[in-house]
Amino acid sequence: MSPPFDWDLLQSFLAVARTGRLTGAARQLKIDHSTLGRRLAALEAALGARLFDRRVSGYALTAQGERLLQQAEQIESTVFAIQSDVADSRMQVSGAVRIGAPDGFGTAILAPAIGRLAQAHPDLDIHLVVTPRSFSLSRREADIAIGLSCPAHGRLHARRLTDYELGIYGARTHAALWRDVARADDLAGRPFIGYIEDLIFAPELDYVPSISRAIAPRIRSSNLLAQMQATRAGAGLCVLPCFLADGEDDLVRVLPDEVRLLRTFWMMIHGDMRDLARIQVTATFIAEEVRRASARFLPRAGLTAGDAV
Repeated sequence: MSPPFDWDLLQSFLAVARTGRLTGAARQLKIDHSTLGRRLAALEAALGARLFDRRVSGYALTAQGERLLQQAEQIESTVFAIQSDVADSRMQVSGAVRIGAPDGFGTAILAPAIGRLAQAHPDLDIHLVVTPRSFSLSRREADIAIGLSCPAHGRLHARRLTDYELGIYGARTHAALWRDVARADDLAGRPFIGYIEDLIFAPELDYVPSISRAIAPRIRSSNLLAQMQATRAGAGLCVLPCFLADGEDDLVRVLPDEVRLLRTFWMMIHGDMRDLARIQVTATFIAEEVRRASARFLPRAGLTAGDAV
């Protein structure tokens, strides 16, 4: 008779399937990698099947592993539903919640406020992942993700958080950068800072061509905060979100009436997770913080989503 396996084994399988790494999955599960390895071996023994190909690049699912992944995710969904429907709603909010956010939003909006969420819910373990990338909710890279577009497919619940305005900024001590600039076409040949084209994680960030195709950034970074620091140092002009740049006394907005871009922040939650108490509390907190900061996101009224220069 095959040895029995339990939900812990399936959780271990899902973590490795989603990360592709034993060490990364072990950190996620808060166990050591040798324990995780034993769990995978026990699951394979119980099923009489090899679930992963061990490669130099990581763990790749076999055909049997792919089939199990679909079934394990269905079981996971059932477990989440039980937690939501059966657990006493009066229980104190507890457990871990992982928030994935772009660097600007995560640093300027969430990081200064997240302590209030932790103080209000002492048993809530908050993971704030702030990095310039998209997050896969289906692979459980985050429980709540902040993105720049509404997902077109998948079992995701999306909520529009806010529109936000962007403009061109330069260092106050380097006025020569924008001297005699009266319109967008005058920006041709001026030192400019932008994103690395092949590392732009969302098409909504490719906004320089919409201002002027004559602009050719010579300094590029995949990180918005790095772009802002280079701008403050006088390295060039840069498109920055108003919620990030308007609070910096050493930055000046250039062509504020002519160059006004608008983008949107969306909050996304996987359908399996949205009814869990810890997810609801955290999502409500994020939405409230955005509402409180509304004047920072849209310093001047009059724009609608999709407007540009």
